[in-house]
Amino acid sequence: MRRETVRALAPVLAALAVFLAAWQVAVLVGGLQPSILPSPRHVAERFVEAFAEGTIQPHLGTTLSEIAWGFGIGAALALVVGYVMARSPLAEQLVSPYIVAAQAVPILALAPLLTIWFGPGLVSKVVICALIVFFPIAVATMVGIRSVDVRLLELGRSLRATRRQVLWTIEIPAALPSIFGGVRVGVTLSVIGAIVGEWSGASRGLGVLINVARGALFDIPLMFATLLTIALVGIGLYLTVVIVERRLVGAR
Repeated sequence: MRRETVRALAPVLAALAVFLAAWQVAVLVGGLQPSILPSPRHVAERFVEAFAEGTIQPHLGTTLSEIAWGFGIGAALALVVGYVMARSPLAEQLVSPYIVAAQAVPILALAPLLTIWFGPGLVSKVVICALIVFFPIAVATMVGIRSVDVRLLELGRSLRATRRQVLWTIEIPAALPSIFGGVRVGVTLSVIGAIVGEWSGASRGLGVLINVARGALFDIPLMFATLLTIALVGIGLYLTVVIVERRLVGAR
């Protein structure tokens, strides 16, 4: 198992090493100052320093809270709506145009309006996250439910299974791979939603810290350290979904 893990991580670590080396070479060859493009060493040092000082933690906690609420609500609604659209052509005809239209409007354009409506607090960030998460999970759920083998459904009916039994024992397990595909996309988009919401108006959060580091403090290494934190949050959430998916789908 350990050898398989090492083999899986080797290409990732090699690509990371190449990226960091190219970054370092660009800084050295270009003679760039840390105020323009800090080197990987400067970013790493500022990252450690910011966490040691407690600069990032309060903002990180706020952003994680927004992501958790926004993703949870958006995913729950998407699962329900996706299932209804999969089983009701009329519901798809009525709902899908509005879903597509909402998805077509850039979240950057909607965020200021939602902040005006719901205020600069947690609620507006949760709404923004839920909106950006909703579409990929709803579509993945609809596609997954529709792809369930008809013979399995007929078997369930022949055994006089109730609608709930068909849902939990046939439809959901069969649609899980497709649903988790949407969840993978949605969980990473939830990070974007939280940051965009914070840019449109907030007093705390990683998006706010980016603006402060770039503007008032003009601390570019801190800005890169914050971006690194956001990237690590996204990677961590994505890997969490992958682990859950392997346990649930692999257990079938």
